[in-house]
Amino acid sequence: MANINFLENEVIEFKKTTGELKESIISIVSILNKHQGGKIYFGIKDNGEIIGQDVSSKTIREVSKAISENIEPKIYPIVNRVKLNDKDCILVEFEGDDIPYLAFGRAYMRVGDEDRQLSMKEIRKIILKDENEIGKWESKISDYTIDDIDEELLKEFIEKGRKAKRINFPYTNKEEILKKLSLVNKNNELLNAGYILFAKEAKLEMQMAIFATETKLTFLDIDQVFGNIFELIETGEGYIRKNIKWPVNFKSGGMERVEIPEIPLEAIREAIINSLIHRDFKNPKSNEVAIYKDRVEIFNPGEFPEGYKPEDFIKGEGSIPRNPLIANTLYLSKDIEKWGSGFRRITEVCAKADVKVKFEIRKNGFMVIFYRKTDEELLDLTGENKNAQENTQEMHKKRTRNAQEDFILDFCNEAKTLKEILEYCGYKNARNFREKYINPLLKDGKLKMTIPEQPKNRNQKYISNK
Repeated sequence: MANINFLENEVIEFKKTTGELKESIISIVSILNKHQGGKIYFGIKDNGEIIGQDVSSKTIREVSKAISENIEPKIYPIVNRVKLNDKDCILVEFEGDDIPYLAFGRAYMRVGDEDRQLSMKEIRKIILKDENEIGKWESKISDYTIDDIDEELLKEFIEKGRKAKRINFPYTNKEEILKKLSLVNKNNELLNAGYILFAKEAKLEMQMAIFATETKLTFLDIDQVFGNIFELIETGEGYIRKNIKWPVNFKSGGMERVEIPEIPLEAIREAIINSLIHRDFKNPKSNEVAIYKDRVEIFNPGEFPEGYKPEDFIKGEGSIPRNPLIANTLYLSKDIEKWGSGFRRITEVCAKADVKVKFEIRKNGFMVIFYRKTDEELLDLTGENKNAQENTQEMHKKRTRNAQEDFILDFCNEAKTLKEILEYCGYKNARNFREKYINPLLKDGKLKMTIPEQPKNRNQKYISNK
């Protein structure tokens, strides 16, 4: 970068070194509370003279950690090494709308290029103002335009809403429909809510995984998908649907075969929609679907409303949507019945199906947990059709076994000992594991020994037979 000099202002702060990290955290909070975003440079004097400082990966981590641990609500800054006048400096870029922010338990406000501590009266004033600005992110102008909207999806939405009798106007064109849905401003600029709901290539992320046991030690499948809200609803629900068990039953007095999901699909869909409606879209962490041997978890990176518990919403005591524009749009298409009723419906549907469900507030978000029944418990539910049920369970076990075998073969691209394979797959019983997975793979020729003439050799390893 060419030789330049900077000037401090209300959104830019200079610090000579990271030795002034505590003061920097106070400056970040001061800037956030007034401007909701700014920058701090380490390696520049107050007068703008660039002096540089030592910068390592450890330094970057320490700055990020200090900011994360000492500012509430949490923010997610971008911390990078930058070259200014051929000298190493650190640039911290940050933004956030959840004012008031606190540094070390105290609130500050930027006045000129100084940080002033706020009184309790000033803090209360900020809080009252902020409470009247629910849905700020979704109401901001997006970086995209109406041209990025999927017109076919918009048409389908209007048709669905008309059939549900919640929309009383026909489809005309993108501009007019988005205006009627309040997803553009008076200048026809697309809002974030419109982008997240209807964009052709929305970048909303969902992570999905299947784990071999009851922990995250070993996964059988992992996927990362992007899309708009409607796409992620279908993707998330479909992922769970195809990876849970479907016990077989027969209609009373007949031979018609019926497969019933171990977790009600209505509850799964409701939980996924709820996790997207209440997501904190400023948080870089994504929505998550995790399938374990004993449970299914649906995670949403959004803080639970302060002063409330999940039980309050199960009882039907009001609703506080984080993103009311998005929630209202999904109400019009009848993807949700009414605000604040999701927890109650999930609870009722699961109780009817004898499925245990738990709503859990986490430090970094909120989670709905569906507990799965064992194979024996599922058999008890359909005991009169035990043979048919066992056939279905065998099909499920076969799919799981095939996934584990693929997992082993991928790991053994290079020769591995049995101990290494056991640790990688999260197993402790070597004999059982050998009989269940290793021997069948050897028999099928998919895996081979490095010392085949001495199967029990202490130096024996296994490698995929490509």
